Amino acid sequence: MPELPEVETTRRGIAPYLQGREIREVIVRERRLRTPVPVDLEDALVGRQIGEPGRRAKYLTIPVGTRTLLWHLGMSGSLRIARLGELPKKHDHVDLVVDDGVILRYHDPRRFGFVDWLRGGVSDDPRLARLGPEPLSPDFDGERLYRLSRGRRLAVKPFLMDNAVVVGVGNIYAAEALFLAGIDPRRPAGRIAGERYARLAEAVREVLAAAITQGGTTLRDFVSGVGEPGYFAQRLNVYGRAGEPCRRCGGELRNVTLGQRASVFCPRCQS
Repeated sequence: MPELPEVETTRRGIAPYLQGREIREVIVRERRLRTPVPVDLEDALVGRQIGEPGRRAKYLTIPVGTRTLLWHLGMSGSLRIARLGELPKKHDHVDLVVDDGVILRYHDPRRFGFVDWLRGGVSDDPRLARLGPEPLSPDFDGERLYRLSRGRRLAVKPFLMDNAVVVGVGNIYAAEALFLAGIDPRRPAGRIAGERYARLAEAVREVLAAAITQGGTTLRDFVSGVGEPGYFAQRLNVYGRAGEPCRRCGGELRNVTLGQRASVFCPRCQS
């Protein structure tokens, strides 16, 4: 599933091709996405100018005229830049064609993503209103993690992945941040000291910033808005490496299940 670095990579990739352009045509080949494509999408978009694409958590926001599109990539979706004459492939469900011939093309084999209208502002839409702070913003720090964790028996890894605590720290990046911070993902969230949470918040920012710089993580389907894979997979310390030697101490990496998700960690380096 595309996580925050992949969605941010997509935003940065498509923005230069879209901002300030006028939509000339909208082609919907499949309306049956997780949320059905709005019936007025074509009529409402044609002739309107695109503003600066934004992002909130794993949602893309694309202002068009006086309204805003809310786009989610789901499990296997991607938004790519194409050109007139490039024939659509299977699972290319939606095209936005702008005035210079560029096409914003939505590809989604599993159809778990969607494109819909933003309901009100970013803070008002019920799909976004209860989300926690962005992990790279000043609103996220170790003090917040410490405060929200008090009294919690939940293991720290699923606690960190809770979007009400902080958005965009999915399975890959939670595992990597906990490794950098030296924290065992099984530890109860309420039994971790404030100074360790300060290090964890720093590790979250470090991992996500590096992943964005590397264009995200491509494990299966993800490509950027210009069709390139993400290269952060080459820098993974623990995720997907169960049974392999730890790059820090040489010990064997172990796999456990936390919150119904696989979690790889180093028993020597993480306590």
